[in-house]
Amino acid sequence: MARELSEQEIVRRESLQKLRDLGVNPYPAEKYDVNTTSKQIKENYKDGEELNVVLAGRLMSRRIMGKASFAELQDSEGKIQIYVNRDEICEGEDKTMYNTVFKKLLDIGDIIGIKGTVFTTKVGEISVKVKELTVLTKSLRPLPLPKVDTDGTIHDAFTDPEKRYRQRYVDLVVNPEVKDAFIKRTQLTNSMRDFLNKKEYLEVETPILQPLYGGAAARPFKTHHNTLDMELYLRIANELYLKRLVVGGFDGVYEFSKDFRNEGMSRFHNPEFTQMELYVAYKDYAWMMDLVEEMVEKIAMDLHGKTEVQVGDNLINFKRPWKRYTMYEAIEHFTGIDISKMDEATMAETAKKLGVEVDKSMGRGKLIDEIFGEKCEGQLIQPTFITDYPVEMSPLAKKHREHEGLVERFEAICNGKEICNAFSELNDPIDQRARFEEQLELGKRGDDEAMLLDEDFLRAIEYGMPPTAGLGIGIDRLSMIMTNSNSIQDVLFFPQMKAEKND
Repeated sequence: MARELSEQEIVRRESLQKLRDLGVNPYPAEKYDVNTTSKQIKENYKDGEELNVVLAGRLMSRRIMGKASFAELQDSEGKIQIYVNRDEICEGEDKTMYNTVFKKLLDIGDIIGIKGTVFTTKVGEISVKVKELTVLTKSLRPLPLPKVDTDGTIHDAFTDPEKRYRQRYVDLVVNPEVKDAFIKRTQLTNSMRDFLNKKEYLEVETPILQPLYGGAAARPFKTHHNTLDMELYLRIANELYLKRLVVGGFDGVYEFSKDFRNEGMSRFHNPEFTQMELYVAYKDYAWMMDLVEEMVEKIAMDLHGKTEVQVGDNLINFKRPWKRYTMYEAIEHFTGIDISKMDEATMAETAKKLGVEVDKSMGRGKLIDEIFGEKCEGQLIQPTFITDYPVEMSPLAKKHREHEGLVERFEAICNGKEICNAFSELNDPIDQRARFEEQLELGKRGDDEAMLLDEDFLRAIEYGMPPTAGLGIGIDRLSMIMTNSNSIQDVLFFPQMKAEKND
């Protein structure tokens, strides 16, 4: 059933038809050769110079004053005032373009192109005197623009999170300041890519559709390939494929990957997210910690010109070196309890006493993870490495060279959340098979995040994988920190949403 149009939408459609009746194409096909932006004009114009410009953007406000009007044009880089004089844009006797098109048939939100000259008004505002005006796009829905009182009070601002995330295209128009987070996100990935390329690591692509999911503890999304008549999964990580490339002889590979995990949503979790994974042969997790410090410090400097970043009430400093705890040290530091020698049953009881929810599907590693997550992680504000995890938590990491029962793994925690995960990668095929089999047993106990046994990956490392350091760093979480964003939805253009209700 067709949606009922509002009164304003009906009026705009009527204006659309009137434009066509006048011979004005509201959606012209010809290119419009813009030669500048509002920002460039404001930064470069010197009062009194002759500067001819061509720019395009949305009409955001208008003050009609008889034969002349002032309006505000918004392009991709900001807003600028334009001055529209009837006799300037209508040189002959026909004044239709001003009297009818500009004054009556154009609406706020319409996209126009203008050619004109730059000047400074009597009150000192840089503006453009329009010589030629072209309708480029007629907007059929009114923008939800806020109303501002003379005292500066703002009413009806477009601030509802659900509407902003669902209609990001509107959010970007009426709240242009949100663009800054997305610009910084791109700068972040560019900085990271520049860092890795200068170290001569190769950027690669690996499959998103996989016959077996692996490389992380998570539930997958499942789909079906009709031609092959087989089940496939959206990847939860790209780790196992990147390691195959290390087996094949690439000493350093990385990938910015879209990963998918069929799990809960929150302000820190979206089912579709971006990771950068890096694998470097002949290195270990201690070396990788140094690299992470170096890379993230560089990103902070590239984005902010300093290592300090304000995140909410916290001033976070990414200057090297970062604080380091082992997993057991962190738990004992924040709870006062040494759990390192506890068996599974004792640990489950300890978790309950600490107020951590447990169930029968949880093995020793899951219990440790829950205790750390509930009692420690949120208290780690400054960048901190948590190292040396229990072997049960890390089926893809190499056993610790000194401490029985631990693996060579670290996570970087910042502002109370994990931003990266890294290992000295397990390259012993026999040990790896045993770890996979332990995961299968956990799956039988009801752990729906347990890993599957990947025979092809085992075959690959049976040919020999060199000692390797691996890293996964969450781009969305790091972007939240670097842009002082409170929610992961604020750094995703189009976050996943519930189905929209019909009005």
